[in-house]
Amino acid sequence: MQGLSWIGEHAWLYPALEVVHILGIAMLLGPLMLLDLRVWGAGAALPVQPLARLSLGLTAGGFGLVLLSGLLMFGSQPAELLANRLFIIKLGLVMLAGLNALWFHSREGLQRLDTLARVQTATSVVLWLAVIICGRWLAY
Repeated sequence: MQGLSWIGEHAWLYPALEVVHILGIAMLLGPLMLLDLRVWGAGAALPVQPLARLSLGLTAGGFGLVLLSGLLMFGSQPAELLANRLFIIKLGLVMLAGLNALWFHSREGLQRLDTLARVQTATSVVLWLAVIICGRWLAY
């Protein structure tokens, strides 16, 4: 399966995709951490809903960059990545993070700000950090 092998062969395209991927990670995790800190009680003077609108918009944009750049990088070497257990673990962790977010928002965690909401946000941070760790290990 050739896929988009030309991406990996290009002198600067793959490294540029890695930069976009890292920018997306920063946009995803940074605002998410701020919102999670607010759910945990930090910055209590900040209203949750406006912070959530800003944070979640940036997080969604970051996820979009991560997804697009990740798909392009995956396309450059699909067979190798699919054969790598760490890549499969990373995809599983992304899926778990997505399911956790879906559960959090479907139960209106931002309105409740209860113990379960705090557990879910802590779980989110742990999952995303594990995704990042897997991604960095894949690079070496």
